[in-house]
Amino acid sequence: MSHELLDLLDGYQPMPVAYQLRGSILQKIRRGEDPLPEIQGREETKRDVLRALLSGHNIYLVSEEGTGKTRLAKSLTRLLPPILKVRGCPYNDDPKWPSHWLCPRCRESRNPAEEYGIEMVPGEKRFSRIQGNDYTDESKLLGLKDIQAIVKGRSPTDIHAFAATGAFRANRGILFIDELPAIRTKVQVLLHPISEEKKAILEEYNWEYPLDNVLIATGNPEGFSHINEVPRPLLDRLELIYMPLPGPEVEREIMLGERFRIKGEFFEADGKPQALWPSIRLEELERDVVLPWWVLYLLTGAIHYSRRCSLLDRRPSIRASYRALDHAYAGAELEGRKVASLQDAWVGLRLALRGRIELRSDLIDFENPRENFTRSDELSQDLLWNALEGSKELFLEGCHRERLAEDIGSLASEGVGNLSHRLPRYGELHRAIERIKRVAGEKVNRGLLNQRERELLDTPAQVDIETLDQYHFSALETLCNAALCHQWISEEAIPWIPFIPRLVSWSRPLRGI
Repeated sequence: MSHELLDLLDGYQPMPVAYQLRGSILQKIRRGEDPLPEIQGREETKRDVLRALLSGHNIYLVSEEGTGKTRLAKSLTRLLPPILKVRGCPYNDDPKWPSHWLCPRCRESRNPAEEYGIEMVPGEKRFSRIQGNDYTDESKLLGLKDIQAIVKGRSPTDIHAFAATGAFRANRGILFIDELPAIRTKVQVLLHPISEEKKAILEEYNWEYPLDNVLIATGNPEGFSHINEVPRPLLDRLELIYMPLPGPEVEREIMLGERFRIKGEFFEADGKPQALWPSIRLEELERDVVLPWWVLYLLTGAIHYSRRCSLLDRRPSIRASYRALDHAYAGAELEGRKVASLQDAWVGLRLALRGRIELRSDLIDFENPRENFTRSDELSQDLLWNALEGSKELFLEGCHRERLAEDIGSLASEGVGNLSHRLPRYGELHRAIERIKRVAGEKVNRGLLNQRERELLDTPAQVDIETLDQYHFSALETLCNAALCHQWISEEAIPWIPFIPRLVSWSRPLRGI
């Protein structure tokens, strides 16, 4: 083992793949860099991917052929740092893992790093691809019996006679399943524990092995021929993201960028160890974005309405609720803001509901799958509108309608800058927002809040002005939307509100919710 690698091992700390991706994305956002510069155009797709990764979730990319799904999945490895592994370990065991996390070979050694040595795996190599087709079976997904080991005397049911493949090669990296629906449904079921419990289960060997990976799957939309159904429990564990073809301008850039050219170098110039990670501490990965209680309640209300919606043949599980919450946080992180907004709630909701709801069959356009995604996303906005409609007592109770409308109009004419200092000038509006803020103490469990959220409730005077302004604006945005929903004000009165949920026209005669 080289001295350079030994030196790296001394200060090295294992970190889950999801944490590494989150840390890398946050660092790039804070530096003003694009975390996925390799993907041109399709900005909303990129942002949904980043929202999911910031929340530590797996992804299912859906589109027609040739849109760049595989390219996007591979580009994620550029967000991964190099890692250390026990030399020769097919399971990519970390040299600092406890023994019960190790593979059978490494577990038998008192010090596998010392006995076998260690090696470095660059981020680009932390990628295992499984191509989905009719022949993709358990052996390709997990592994098969090692005939040579059996010939040498190992029992066929001895775990040492098991040769690991796809999912194990992806340990501590990205597991990429290309064309998931092309795999038979009964084989796809093997991904359930991998995606949810982070473990591979080998019943024949009575063995469970912890797997640290992020699953990225791709597939064609429903209605395409030669595809199998993706089991609902598996779909519920994945964030469904549609990836459209790029526009003409972006496609021209891609054509030029991908054209054949002679490359000056085929290999890296030197093989010296790289730095393992631009130093980042675990506490830096904690979410310090504020998600106000009113955003939480509207998200919950929208999910509630979705479970009563007559437009849906399949309604979302509880998982959709906390995924929507996760993605709302991620939306604010993605924008570099400290407080989540109503728009963050919507983009989080629509991402969480895709794949977890199903439109009625008479509303599905099998000839135009993009339209189905559009309708699903529009319905998310419709559901949020219904949540606002049902929240009058939460946001408008005790308000004087005319005075509130007058204050909103005055604020609109003067602008919303420096909001925290200026709010007291508007008596009715200020009282309404202060009441909304006070209600937070009754609506949320403080023990479940992050530090910044608790500070806003307990010691608002000590909170920095930028966070306070964003917090007040989030309350103002929600209050104005509630007033608009109940026809206390007109849309023309709030031109500075960036997002207004709307009832979609195609659902109006059919809603029944």
